[in-house]
Amino acid sequence: MRTYLDFEKPIAELEGKVRELRQIGESDGNAMDIAEEVQKLEKKAEQLLKDTYEKLDPWQKTQVARHPDRPKFLDYVGALVTDFVELKGDRAYADDAAIVGGLGRFQGRTVMVIGHEKGSDTTSRIKRNFGMARPEGYRKAVRLMHLADRFGVPVVTLVDTPGAYPGIGAEERGQAEAIARSTQACLRLGVPLISVVMGEGGSGGAVALATANHVIMLEHSVYSVISPEGCASILWRDAAKAKDAATALKLTAQDLMQLNVIDTVVAEPMGGAHRDPQTVYAAVRGAIAHALEKLGAKSPDELRQHRRQKYLDMGRQGLA
Repeated sequence: MRTYLDFEKPIAELEGKVRELRQIGESDGNAMDIAEEVQKLEKKAEQLLKDTYEKLDPWQKTQVARHPDRPKFLDYVGALVTDFVELKGDRAYADDAAIVGGLGRFQGRTVMVIGHEKGSDTTSRIKRNFGMARPEGYRKAVRLMHLADRFGVPVVTLVDTPGAYPGIGAEERGQAEAIARSTQACLRLGVPLISVVMGEGGSGGAVALATANHVIMLEHSVYSVISPEGCASILWRDAAKAKDAATALKLTAQDLMQLNVIDTVVAEPMGGAHRDPQTVYAAVRGAIAHALEKLGAKSPDELRQHRRQKYLDMGRQGLA
């Protein structure tokens, strides 16, 4: 059963009518008689879907980025990486299921893949803490990045989190320090680091894995310093103003490409990645492969300098 967002209700009604007509035709044996009517409704639904998605505002894009059926980290790993071996634990406190990482092969080349996993149903979402990592998750990421650096293995990170977990226990165990250490580890890597924002890129919880040489965003993903709801609560003391905050934050892939915060925008199928995951996997595969090829000839020092300069330039651009 397909899940529809609030602004997709007119699309849901048309596609619902198409399904009903097909069921009637199949049950009555009159499929040929209503085929023309079904075709007309399908074309109308397709056009409405296209018209809707061609003019999404930032808040609607945020809703698409959070769509429950949107492909998750483990879906991408299953589609893009072979021989994946998960590595668990931070060697200090525990294993955090919100961040998953391990070694695998991408187009025959060994890579370290690390990313946020939100879960796909109620049980897995609770297990994964809805993609909100605790300090042990970021310390695990640091451990895996150091391992990759030691053996000269490129790192690919897949980002999808509303932000790091803000619970009391997480703060007591050094959440801010763990995020800072993870960001530092990204900057110090002597191997290529490529990040893909596949859904939400929220706050420091995202930056901790996405301080990369090359940052890729899906067309309807979002990446910002704070969630629209959090921003609205701080600025206007009213979370209902999230739509206004989303616009002000410049969190869309298109905005961030224009601001030179990211490097590549990957187009999604009409209606979002969840409508045709295989097409998205192929596009992301191509974007990662291109970035790896471009960065492959750089020495460890050149990669570190490239990454450092990239983020210094962002700050200087804002002062220009």
